[in-house]
Amino acid sequence: MPTIHQHLLRSSVHFFGWNLERITTCLSELSEAEIWQRPNANSNSIGNQLLHLNGNIRQWILNGLGGQADDRQRNAEFSTTSGYSGQELLEVLTGTVQESVRLIGSLSEEDLLPERPVQAYVHDGTFILLHVVEHFSYHTGQIIFWTKELRDKDLYLYGSEDLNQTN
Repeated sequence: MPTIHQHLLRSSVHFFGWNLERITTCLSELSEAEIWQRPNANSNSIGNQLLHLNGNIRQWILNGLGGQADDRQRNAEFSTTSGYSGQELLEVLTGTVQESVRLIGSLSEEDLLPERPVQAYVHDGTFILLHVVEHFSYHTGQIIFWTKELRDKDLYLYGSEDLNQTN
């Protein structure tokens, strides 16, 4: 029988893939100009969101849990207004997610217990995993919303699942 630790890791990996699929669907709907279009002066483009997700995952998972160098340039994630295609952004994020999934799969229960510094905080590995999954899902929702706003269409993100089913 799987342990809570194993369930946590498996669920984290699931949501990484689930969110990445939804982002891929959104990017397939958008032009390059729309990827960098901001809803307003106080909001970020999808391109900024993708740069931000990549930076956050690298800093919190690969640095925080994996000990890699922290070379994040957070301000650039939001100030960039072009220079990367949707395909390039997706490839970079996909690579980071794949690298993170490999790391997550290697974590023991003991690896999740110690507190460690990440960004301006100190948290244990369980908190770090939950934060990154929540953060990834939050921004994926923003990307979906902005894509639907730009396209005015259902993206069919649940395929043929009957979400009206009750148990």
